[in-house]
Parts: sequence; C-alpha cells; structure tokens
Amino acid sequence: MKRFRFPLQPVVVLRAHRESRAREAFAAAVHAYVESEEFLQSTRRRVAEFEVSLFAGRQGCFNAAEEAHTLNGYRREVAAEADAERAMITARDLMHRRRNEYLEAHRQLEVVKRLEQKARGLHRAATNREEQAEYDEFSTRQAARRAELVAI
Repeated sequence: MKRFRFPLQPVVVLRAHRESRAREAFAAAVHAYVESEEFLQSTRRRVAEFEVSLFAGRQGCFNAAEEAHTLNGYRREVAAEADAERAMITARDLMHRRRNEYLEAHRQLEVVKRLEQKARGLHRAATNREEQAEYDEFSTRQAARRAELVAI
C-alpha cells in the first residue's frame, strides 16, 4: 500500500500561515476599533459634562474671563471629540478591510484543504481497490489450490 502524498502540501502550509497572520491582524484591528470606540464614548461623556457645567455656570453672575476660559476648554473638548470620531471611523474601516482579508485567506486555505480531502478520498479508494484485488487474487489461488487437492 502506497503512502499518501499530497503534492500541494507546501501550498497548504503557506496558506495556513497567511490565514493565521490575517486572523491576527483582524484581531488586532478589532481590538483597536473597540479601544477607539471606548475613547470616543469617554470623550463624549466629557463633552456632555462640560455642556452641563457650561449651562449651569450661566445661572449666576456673568464673568467674561471665566466664560471665555470655559468656552475655550469646551472648544478643545469638542475638537477632541471630532478627532476621536475620525479615529474611530478609520479604525472601523481598517477592521472591515482586515476582516475581508482574513475571509479571503480563509477561503483560499479551505480550497486547498478541500483538494487535499478529495485527493485523500481518491487515494483511499485506489488503496481499497488494490487491497480488494489482492484479496481476490489470494482467494482465487486458495480455491485453485483446494481444487488441486480435491482432484488428487
């Protein structure tokens, strides 16, 4: 019985490595997206708190210097919120790209694995046919030997 040998085994190894790297890149992109989303939420919370303090401060006496300082801080927080939102959108786009790359690498690996399974099935069928032919030949020889012994 011949040992099974898949001629595309190096391709399987390369595609498995590529799929593994793509999966790791996708996981890193998901992690970065989640972090950017959390940062955006914390920035939005700070902006909301700033808005509450900004409107609460207007109920008392008006102090132009304090209002200017508070408004300047509010503008910085709003700009930080916009930057965080842009970073989150960029991270989401990167995550979608990495996901598509991973899915494509996984599909390519699955194609080669299906080819290997098909080749294994064909090898198994050929091996079974060879074994059956050997058994048939053996039983034919045994029957012929018995016929000779009976004839004597």
